[in-house]
This record gives sequence, structure tokens and C-alpha cells, in this order.
Amino acid sequence: MPLQIEKPIALVGLMGVGKTTVGRRLAKRLGRPFDDSDDAIEQASGRSVAGYFRDHGEADFRDGEFRVIKRLLTEGPPLVLATGGGAFIHPPTRELLQEHAIVIWLKGDLETLVERVSRNDKRPLLRGVDKREKMRELMEARHPIYAQAHLKVKIARGPHLRTVNRVMRVLKAYEEPRRETE
Repeated sequence: MPLQIEKPIALVGLMGVGKTTVGRRLAKRLGRPFDDSDDAIEQASGRSVAGYFRDHGEADFRDGEFRVIKRLLTEGPPLVLATGGGAFIHPPTRELLQEHAIVIWLKGDLETLVERVSRNDKRPLLRGVDKREKMRELMEARHPIYAQAHLKVKIARGPHLRTVNRVMRVLKAYEEPRRETE
């Protein structure tokens, strides 16, 4: 039986967990639209996330990110949304996501994430720093906040399809008790 979840699904987690890739594949599997909040911010602002951060600062960026995520969650059909790594850390955005979506934390181990984020130099937070140490710091600071997500899925090593399958199993288990109470 296909999933009957009517809310949007939002993926949160650190950079490198595969939110965008897993999100695209999950959306296709569920027959839903997909969006990436960072891409939507770049489209709305006409500038890169790094450029927006640099020119306007984090506070302005988080305010704009909140507005974009609110629009994505509340306008149009329920979608699968990949969020930027810091979106769920911002309290108003976290509350918005918790209220309007099923939030899934994609959790990765340090070794896998360092290997993945070391493949390119596109991530502003990792430029000119020890990637392993920075990722360890981010894990310590953000994991307790990501743990407030509705669901948690440990990412799989190897193809992202394995993680998509794990997300589908968790969503199905989440939905079944809800279906029984209806």
C-alpha cells in the first residue's frame, strides 16, 4: 500500500549526508515534487548562499531562509524538501519545519561525512580549515538540535539508494500506528 502521508517531508542534517540526492530520489519514489532550500534561496535572491552570507551576514540569511522554507512548505502540493545544514538550527525555522512537515534527520558518521565533503571545495564553512575538526565541531553543536526531528535515519555507506530505502522503511513505520488510530 502506498504511503498516505499528506505533510511535506523535510530532510535535515549536516553537509555531506546526502539531503539533496536522497531527497530527489525519495520525491521520485513518492511521486512528489522536490526542492532544495539553498537552491530556492539562490533563485529568490539572485545570488549564491555564500555570497548572501558574506554580503548580508548570517542573521539576514536565516530570515530569508525562513521565508523561503515557509513558502515551500505552505504553497503547492506536499513536497520533499532538502534543507541547508544550518536551517534546522535556527529556532523559528525549526519550529516551522516541526509544525508543517515530517522532519527526518539524516545522520552520518564522521568518517563518511569527512570523506564526502572532501570531494570538492564548494562548502564555505570548510574552506581553509581542517575539515575533520570542523565536522566534529558541527556534530557536537548540531546533533542535539537535529535530534528534535520527528524521525532519524542513519545514512548508509555506498549508494544513496540504500539511504532512500531506509527512509521509506522509517516513514512506513511512522505511518502505520497513525493509520490504525483513524
